[in-house]
Amino acid sequence: MRLSTITNWAYGATVLLTLASGTTMLFASGAEQRERAAVAQRASFDQLTSTLEEDVYRLTEQARGYVISGDPSHLVVYRREKEALRSVEDRIRHLKDAGANENELNALRQAIQWSDALSDEQDVAIKAAQSGDDKTARTILFGDEYGRELDRVAAQVGRFQYMLDHRTDTAVQGATDSARQWRTMSEIMLGVTALLFLCVLYFVLKQRILHPVVRLSDVVTRLAAQDFAAIPPDFPQVDEIGDMAQAIRIFRENGLERQRLEQERDVDRTMRDLLSRMTQRLQGCDSTADLVEVVRRFTPEITPDFPGRLYIHDIRRNMMLQACDWLDPKQSRNDFPASACWALRRGQVHKPRGGMVDIACEHLEGETAVPTICIPLAAQGESIGLLYFEQTREMDAEHLDRAEKYLEMLAENIGLALANLRLRDALREMAMADALTGLPNRRHFDAMFEALVDEAERNHAPLACLMVDIDHFKRFNDSYGHDAGDAVLRAVGAVLGDSLREQGFAFRLGGEEFVLLMPGFTLEQALARSAQIQQRIRDLRVEHRGQELGPITASFGLAAWPDHGAVTRLVTTADAALLRAKGEGRDQIMVATAREGLLPG
Repeated sequence: MRLSTITNWAYGATVLLTLASGTTMLFASGAEQRERAAVAQRASFDQLTSTLEEDVYRLTEQARGYVISGDPSHLVVYRREKEALRSVEDRIRHLKDAGANENELNALRQAIQWSDALSDEQDVAIKAAQSGDDKTARTILFGDEYGRELDRVAAQVGRFQYMLDHRTDTAVQGATDSARQWRTMSEIMLGVTALLFLCVLYFVLKQRILHPVVRLSDVVTRLAAQDFAAIPPDFPQVDEIGDMAQAIRIFRENGLERQRLEQERDVDRTMRDLLSRMTQRLQGCDSTADLVEVVRRFTPEITPDFPGRLYIHDIRRNMMLQACDWLDPKQSRNDFPASACWALRRGQVHKPRGGMVDIACEHLEGETAVPTICIPLAAQGESIGLLYFEQTREMDAEHLDRAEKYLEMLAENIGLALANLRLRDALREMAMADALTGLPNRRHFDAMFEALVDEAERNHAPLACLMVDIDHFKRFNDSYGHDAGDAVLRAVGAVLGDSLREQGFAFRLGGEEFVLLMPGFTLEQALARSAQIQQRIRDLRVEHRGQELGPITASFGLAAWPDHGAVTRLVTTADAALLRAKGEGRDQIMVATAREGLLPG
């Protein structure tokens, strides 16, 4: 029940009890007034009847005094008092007005009549005394009959007073009892009113208002201080306090939700800052190794609940090779073909988990104990890598969706950076490679030669340089056309490109001239490898439009450091040796001499 309803009921009950108490008090006051009126009436009756018997005796005494002594003063007093007496009707009228009933008045009327009879006898006795008949006068006033009449008057007056006393006592007793009852009821009403007031004070003000308000005040104070750990008390009653408690609970829930949103916003801001920093670092990467290091450092901070791996597609082997991992993932292999991952097959995120029916990727090893997420890295519709994650703890749907958004943003940034690196490498290769043979061009050679010279001098390691020129190359162009010449150049370039275990040390300088750098090769090792290359070129059989182009030979000039002078002049020395080889009949290997190494460039 609501406090306003309780208060209204209590107020109404208090008013009713107060009115009832006032009414009983009025009734009690009326009973007391009736009691006082009965007592006053009794006093009035006593006053009106008390003189009747005295008057009879006074007149008798004055009459007897005159008869005995003959003193006329007694006669004067007797006549004065007799004249002062009122008639019977006058006396009865006053008593009737005072409230005497008819029976009482009849008794009194009879007493007065007997009193008047005595007065007549007194007059007779006085007249007899005045006439000198004292004996008769004395017989009348002192006789037995006169005495009996006096007693009869006294008895009748006593009966009248008894009747008055009885009635008055009954009225006084009734009024007293009634007043006592109404006073008792009034006291009970006052007690009930006081008890109700105390109950209202205790149960409503203290129990239902004061205690809950004190508890709610403490909670409100803590909530105002952003202490949302304060739990509002549970007041199930449907009243204003319950409404306040419900409002405070709603305020706390809103505060918790706002706090949760602020925390999520802070986490989101932190994550976006990390992603922004990572993106900036990725944009500054010059190589795949730099990109891998950035991913390895930043990804655990962005996805602390998702161990994983970064795979990069190896075009030559058509395999996904692990570039790095974080937080110790357990299930995925280090390398696998692209067809072993459903994400790479479909070009979409693949995440079999929970009760969803789906197919696990083939690159997962053993039982799939934890949910996995595979996110392909693509550029222009081609898969260039893969981000693999393992979910290590349970998350609700909302947190999981948010985490997956971060993973997708992460994958998008990494994929874009990897694609940019590949594009940059492709452009660099295009700028540094010969379009016809696929070998590095003169620009690439200059950069590579400078780096190898620095490394050789720093490590005191040998370095050899082999200059190659195709013999009578103009003959192929003149006899078979430029397409045939291009075919010869491609064939010779392929031999030189595969002549060393490491790739990237054979270059086309221009026209039919090539150069091969051999870091770590002594003069003897370089000479032996040059002989192998010479023989492989001799063994070439190139066809053009179904026609064999004929034998292909080349002239070679070989120089080595430190055998042939300064390392910076190694190319010049080898070129001088090549000129000698061509001048002395071609199809031969000419090793530079010390004197050639000292020739001015």
